[in-house]
Amino acid sequence: MNYQETEVVSRLTRAMIFDMDGVLIDSEPLWRRAEIKCFGAVGLTLTEEDCLKTVGLRIDEVANYWFERTPWFGVAPSAIADQIVDEMVALVVSEGVPAQGAQEAIEAVQADGWRIALASSSSKRLIDTVLESFGWQSYFEVVRSAENESHGKPHPAVYLAAVRELGLEPIDCVAIEDSANGMTSALEAGMRCIAIPEAATRNDPRFDSATWRLDSLRDVPEALSMIECERSQRSLI
Repeated sequence: MNYQETEVVSRLTRAMIFDMDGVLIDSEPLWRRAEIKCFGAVGLTLTEEDCLKTVGLRIDEVANYWFERTPWFGVAPSAIADQIVDEMVALVVSEGVPAQGAQEAIEAVQADGWRIALASSSSKRLIDTVLESFGWQSYFEVVRSAENESHGKPHPAVYLAAVRELGLEPIDCVAIEDSANGMTSALEAGMRCIAIPEAATRNDPRFDSATWRLDSLRDVPEALSMIECERSQRSLI
């Protein structure tokens, strides 16, 4: 096998797996609005600070989290979860915008020869809404929703499912995450992880476990050479 053939194989055996909420779309403020509104309808008053406690969790797990702590009557937690997703779909369609640097990061990763996947706690319906709204469907070879897994993040199930569908090993994949729960999911799956925490959670000590930390997706194109250099050094060990 010559050098060019080796390089092609190398590129086919690595993947960048993006989280969606808070990474590709600045949706965390929208989630907080949707949760405050829908939980408020059953008498549960949440603050934005309260909502930060469940960032990165699957929405059914968010609903169960609050129901276990402050039970309400008349509406099942699963129904509240569905209402929140409905609200989020409407908000994404009417107000959603890509995160700063998202398009550039996706294109840079693709141009650098990485396979691209998405692994999100969000429902497939919301994922499809985001990808269609921004014209991103063609970029992602694999799209996995944690709603189809036994557990949501921080459990590694959704990342392991994405890796299996890619036909790769976890160590050959890099995740990009904004939440500590998501980062834990990726690391527990055996992947390396780029953490890009939002301002409200930037001081969370759990992010010290990230393989790399960046301030923004706008830093991803420049970071690719650093990531590939580390990967090459690892392969020589």
